[in-house]
Amino acid sequence: MKRRNFIKKLSLAAVPFTLGGIPIKLMAENSLTRMAGQSTNDRVLVILQLHGGNDGLNSIIPVEAYDEYYRWRANIAIPAKNSARKMILLDNTLPSDAQVGLHPDMLAMKDLYDRGRMTVVQGVSYKNNNGSHFRGRDISFMGGGFDDYFSSGWVGRYLQQEFAPKQYPDEFPNAEMEDPLAIEMGSDVSLIFHQQGNIPTSISINNPESFAQLVGELEGFTDQGIDPRGKPPVALDNSPYGKELNWILGLEDKSQDYAERLNEVYQNAPASSVTYPENYPFNAPRGSMRNRLTPQLQLIARLLDGGGAGLGVKTKVFLVKLGGFDTHAEQVESYDPTMGQHAALMYHIASAMKAFQDDLKARGLEDRVLTVTTSEFGRRVRANGSYGTDHGTGAPVMIFGKGVQPGVVGKVPNMNLENVEMQYDYRQIYANLLRDWMLVDENKINNDIFFKDFLNGPKEEGAGNYEPLPLAQQVISGVNDNFISSRFNLENCYPNPAREHTTIRFTINATQMVSLSLKDLQGRTIKSVLAEEKPEGTHEVVINVTSLPPGTYFYQLKTGFLQETKKLIVIR
Repeated sequence: MKRRNFIKKLSLAAVPFTLGGIPIKLMAENSLTRMAGQSTNDRVLVILQLHGGNDGLNSIIPVEAYDEYYRWRANIAIPAKNSARKMILLDNTLPSDAQVGLHPDMLAMKDLYDRGRMTVVQGVSYKNNNGSHFRGRDISFMGGGFDDYFSSGWVGRYLQQEFAPKQYPDEFPNAEMEDPLAIEMGSDVSLIFHQQGNIPTSISINNPESFAQLVGELEGFTDQGIDPRGKPPVALDNSPYGKELNWILGLEDKSQDYAERLNEVYQNAPASSVTYPENYPFNAPRGSMRNRLTPQLQLIARLLDGGGAGLGVKTKVFLVKLGGFDTHAEQVESYDPTMGQHAALMYHIASAMKAFQDDLKARGLEDRVLTVTTSEFGRRVRANGSYGTDHGTGAPVMIFGKGVQPGVVGKVPNMNLENVEMQYDYRQIYANLLRDWMLVDENKINNDIFFKDFLNGPKEEGAGNYEPLPLAQQVISGVNDNFISSRFNLENCYPNPAREHTTIRFTINATQMVSLSLKDLQGRTIKSVLAEEKPEGTHEVVINVTSLPPGTYFYQLKTGFLQETKKLIVIR
């Protein structure tokens, strides 16, 4: 295949590249952009865009203000009790004004939280949020305020700082940085990746296999040492026209290099050993059944793996997308507010994120990746008459990964207002993640990325309180273990050794099924002590051991997600 035909197939005006059936956009910059070949760390940020404006109040449900919540949205409210499908209490150890529940289809997210892999930030928005899809998305991508109109995005500006000073595209890709600095899943090239003075570009092909075949058939360019595309006349070299032509040809070369590299990494990495969810298991509109987040997260895990330590891509930021959140009507089914379009979306997020975390752990990548959600706005407090919700302002942000500081930041929203009030500016979230997770210098964050101090700046009227937030760990330590032990704890039984009876105490942070059993040294269950739903709090169980022969045993506590085992000695 001739190179010119290859160019035609790539369609440089708009080039999506796909791997494993997932379209990706590769970021490129103009010749004025300056970047280095090596980042200072191997940490990765995944941004999960909830396209359409997620109803945060049916995702993260207020417990303390549940009566008000139900009064304003009775036709779509998630039941708190007396239902087989009811709100899942997240954590009873939280202060009362931070007590929240999860949609019943977000059970997998409860697992992530209990394992110290999730944090929630309440009331995230920006000053004068007007509830516009397009403007809201632009604002959140550019990293500005309601009256800003930047031509660049906050991730683009971060990358520009992170990868200084080598010049792009002349010195990229190189031996130190073979990979795109950012990858976007989907058919759009979003403002978030624009750097100052540049336009992103990308390449497109249907799947990795056909792409590899296409590249392998290129004739005349590499094997004959001839560029069949031709070059601009020498007379144009110093003209704006000639410079633009040479720039376009250079970008086409780099698109090929990036695509070849991604395809190689993808093919060398093993498929996931973790089962990802594919479909919603209950009733929902047909278009909502398939989990469209699954293949995107699978691809990221595979690209970061690459088949071994140091072989995966060094890409710093990924953007994944899940649509369907503009739920003006039929957000829920009329016969059951826990079912329907929004329920399916909640299931997709929770189940896919849990699978993603398990996949990263299995590949040895869990310490490197953090995921943060974003949505252009939330929905109003009051439901409408169409079993839906209209455009609002504030909404919760969820952050996932081993590197989070788990918990809930902020208070339950005031349910007597028309909209969820703003507690934190969305740029506080990103600024804190850049500092604590991506390890970016505060001065660069304040002066070059957001042009304002969202870490220690003064409170602005109507714009939240700018302050450091406990979102991510600069150094991943045993803090998660402490988080878990204060919410899920199996104590040493007493007496131990035991002759006739022993008492076992345990603590759980939410109502859930609990299993308590005795096992022998071979791990065989010899006695089922408890198998029932228990409310949150501390519980005691007395076990009669008079029928057991003297020896060493183990007692094991299991909930839906966690288990702990301790030793018991029986004597006579």
